[in-house]
Amino acid sequence: MDKSKSKNLTKDITQIALFVALMIVFTLYVSIPFFPVPLTFQTVICVCAGLFLGKRKGAISMAIYLFMGLVCHLPVFSGATGGFSSVFKPSFGYIIGFVLAAYAAGAVRGDRNASTKRYILAAAVGFACCYAVGIPYFAIIWKFYLGKADILPAIISYNVLYMPKDIALCVLAALVAKRIVPVIFRNKDTSTVTKTL
Repeated sequence: MDKSKSKNLTKDITQIALFVALMIVFTLYVSIPFFPVPLTFQTVICVCAGLFLGKRKGAISMAIYLFMGLVCHLPVFSGATGGFSSVFKPSFGYIIGFVLAAYAAGAVRGDRNASTKRYILAAAVGFACCYAVGIPYFAIIWKFYLGKADILPAIISYNVLYMPKDIALCVLAALVAKRIVPVIFRNKDTSTVTKTL
């Protein structure tokens, strides 16, 4: 492997690891007390993974987070939990949705120099993908595993209630990513050209 490929691999690993770490930190240590469950920032982190890293690396970072908790039994999920028993929790669908959301956000963003509208659309699609997986999974576990009948009130209380917060954060993330991502990559490209010359 030549030096340029090795450097790119190191950069990719570092970026992926950063978003894995961000997801863990924001899951375990950053939340705002709220009823019926605390406000968290997991949705915006997975969307940011796609906006900042692109579809492939963004999805990989969230897949690693999922693997660490589900397969490696590391306590990285909400409430410092992990293991295969997590699949029986109503909120586990969102963790699956993180992977899809990151990929979708990165795919819709496309070129790093995309317009602001494109970044916002990418964030919106990522947000929608996360909830599109999370809500049906929640309903299935709530009714068929936990055996509870009040599905609609539960969906509203544990899911819909948090949508405005996530929408606002995702739009903010899109605006920040639009300003930062092109600058980061432009600096990298300039450095590469200088070395080539």
